[in-house]
Amino acid sequence: MVQIWGLCIWGVRTAWRTEADGEFYCPECGGDRGYRRRGGTRRLTVLGVPLLRRGSAGTVVECSGCRTRYGLEALERPTSTRFSAMLRDAAYTVALAVLVAGGAQSRQARDAATTAVREAGFPECTEERLDAMLTALAEDTDEPAYLEYEDAIDGCGSWLSIELHEVLEPLAEHLAPQGCERILLQGARIALADGPYLPAERDALAAIGRCLLMTPKRTQGVLEAAERTPF
Repeated sequence: MVQIWGLCIWGVRTAWRTEADGEFYCPECGGDRGYRRRGGTRRLTVLGVPLLRRGSAGTVVECSGCRTRYGLEALERPTSTRFSAMLRDAAYTVALAVLVAGGAQSRQARDAATTAVREAGFPECTEERLDAMLTALAEDTDEPAYLEYEDAIDGCGSWLSIELHEVLEPLAEHLAPQGCERILLQGARIALADGPYLPAERDALAAIGRCLLMTPKRTQGVLEAAERTPF
């Protein structure tokens, strides 16, 4: 910007236009807020009048609360509401996976699964609903509700493998390591509710660990810790 005797002769100004809006998690505010996605264009100004385009200023996400501007990557983080829903879905899917692996016919395992799902944010969950879901999924995919588990996980194309990958992998990207371990620990406690791990339950829990982007060593550590910890 060039000034003569306090008068702006020419300079470059950025003009912003709103392209879209929505809700996102604002790190500055520390919660869910509305946002505007805005594209900027630099223009040469003479005596305050915009004349020539000087290129793009890029696209930003502007919080409607604090007005802080972020890059578009800010929209990749789920809102608090969406994140809570992802955690509930994870607990539900893990419970189903462990029950299918060997605990579906055990009262203790069903009780543990029901409790885990309720604590995750589904207070209306009952054993009957979990059992109905298993049966419905089996009927929809022509798979038995309590199938032999050897090939029912990881890459086989079964409903269980697909659900674990689709539900857990996107969540793991936004969880701290301790959060991933907690989800796996919940599954381990369901498996241990009626006795030591069955081979099929270990396979299921190992697959859950992989979907949570955990190393085999970390997964094994969580499973061993669950065996040592009373609950």
